[in-house]
Amino acid sequence: MSGFVWLQLLLLGAIWGGSFFFARIAVQVVPPLTLVLFRVVIAALALHIYLGSRGVNFWDYRRHALGFAGLGLLNNVIPFSLLFIGQTALGAGLASIFNATTPIWTVILATILTADEKVTAAKLAGIFMGIVGIVVMIGPGILTGLGGPLWAELAVITATISYAFASILAKRFKGIPPTVTATGQMTASTLIMIPVVLLHDGMPHLDGISLGVWSAILGLGLLSTAFAYILFFSIVKASGATNASLVTLIVPVSAVLLGTIFLSEKLAVQDIAGMALIALGLLIIDGRILALSRKPNR
Repeated sequence: MSGFVWLQLLLLGAIWGGSFFFARIAVQVVPPLTLVLFRVVIAALALHIYLGSRGVNFWDYRRHALGFAGLGLLNNVIPFSLLFIGQTALGAGLASIFNATTPIWTVILATILTADEKVTAAKLAGIFMGIVGIVVMIGPGILTGLGGPLWAELAVITATISYAFASILAKRFKGIPPTVTATGQMTASTLIMIPVVLLHDGMPHLDGISLGVWSAILGLGLLSTAFAYILFFSIVKASGATNASLVTLIVPVSAVLLGTIFLSEKLAVQDIAGMALIALGLLIIDGRILALSRKPNR
């Protein structure tokens, strides 16, 4: 990846790490599935307004409606729902580690389904190092989640596989501006989530939602969804599905650092060690340092 793409990846990791803060505030008042609906509705509206201000007619891309629906299902509806279901019975530590396996599933699927993204030893070594780093960051807390039921573990793993399929599908939209792809995905997700929420949660109740909670919901919709998915599809377009999926290794680091800065949470020794291992894994994947080490001395 180029330096600019790495910068986009790090920024995306920071934004998605920040989504934990917004969700932590909002989910105390708003049911999870309703919160997902609010998130995708706000993102879809914001993206449509943005496209309109740029003179882009979204209707011109209607022939891609089925693909947008597939992205909405694989990138939002299925994984969001399965992660919520799984986390009702799993510890957060184990769920985080399962989520961090997304790049592995993406590498496997990309090797099978694409011609231009094949598995390499450096990618596998770097991804493994990153997952080890996340395990180290979580530390003894991982033990609290080891007794979870098999169905919950399968739910979270299936969510990560869904993300991997979404990354592969996103490659088909390389000829479409990332803003349009993000708008299509969010529009489809909204249309899918409306009946899901009405059947599961009923009509959303807006009374009792404070200004602070609405601010968190807007943060989720505008920053952690609308803008974040523009970045995500830009990375897929520039460097492929596997590289885009590496963001799941960066998100825990971002969440910990933001907690330290804004919530006065303490940075433990294992956090620093885990971050170092994740950074090493990303450097191995990047390959430039290893390439420099192989150059003969003159």
